[in-house]
Amino acid sequence: VAMKMARQYWIGRGRPERRRFIALRNGYHGDTSGAMSVSDPRNGMHHLFADFVIPQIHLPAPPAADAGPYSEAQLAASRRIVSHHARDVAALILEPLVQGAGGMRFYRREYLAALRALCDDHDILLIADEIATGFGRTGELFACDAAAVEPDILCVGKALTGGVMTMAATLCSERVADAVCAASPGVFMHGPTYMGNPLGAAVAVASIDLLLDSDWRARVAAIERQLREELEPARALPGVAAVRVLGAIGVLELKRPVSLRAATPVLLDQGVWLRPFGRLVYTMPPYVVEPRELSKITAAMLALAGQAD
Repeated sequence: VAMKMARQYWIGRGRPERRRFIALRNGYHGDTSGAMSVSDPRNGMHHLFADFVIPQIHLPAPPAADAGPYSEAQLAASRRIVSHHARDVAALILEPLVQGAGGMRFYRREYLAALRALCDDHDILLIADEIATGFGRTGELFACDAAAVEPDILCVGKALTGGVMTMAATLCSERVADAVCAASPGVFMHGPTYMGNPLGAAVAVASIDLLLDSDWRARVAAIERQLREELEPARALPGVAAVRVLGAIGVLELKRPVSLRAATPVLLDQGVWLRPFGRLVYTMPPYVVEPRELSKITAAMLALAGQAD
């Protein structure tokens, strides 16, 4: 939806040739054909459809947050790529601060702010995919807030309804909306059968009210502190490559891929259900998790990591 919106924006501005998209390596944006095209073509799960999707432009993956402070040199290659392709590009799409299914990678807010500035320099729309990071997950209401970045188009989902029902939303600035409506047919050309589903919308409103009426920021901060403290011992385990925590996200990156066949009984013996993938064991617990419950989750993660060699 966001990609179609960006496309119509440029049609409305009289620049229909601006139809390509820029994305980041290690990014993941979904399983439909457009979303697959802007997900990482090498590191993703879509290699079976490589000859089906439209090739897009991919920038180097953001430097990891623990690789040191941000420097302008880290953006040099991306600047060259964007400058070369800018006149054909509709938008840059990214997951702010946390690249999820592409490796649960965290990157610095300064890098996000620099990408926003790069888009501004070349008059490129910025699409923020906050489906996994929105509604407090990283410690701010939206991950973009940490870098004082305002996207032109924003994708939300998952926590929009607290996970109770399927619902997603695509929001845009007034500037984008005006341009979409400026050219024939004068409306945004998208209309799925269940768009604006009233039950889903009611659940979303209730979920957002519950979130904003709670002390969610303190809850997320407490979860972050506990995750840091209880996952820290994993650094000493021989099978662990990295430990990462940001907001209510805790990640153990192992040195070898996790065997789901072997991992599932270990986790179930601990009374915990997690979904490891690749070399990653991670948790994104609900904000209402009690400290003893979170300790049970981290203990299960450590037990699984302890069995890795």
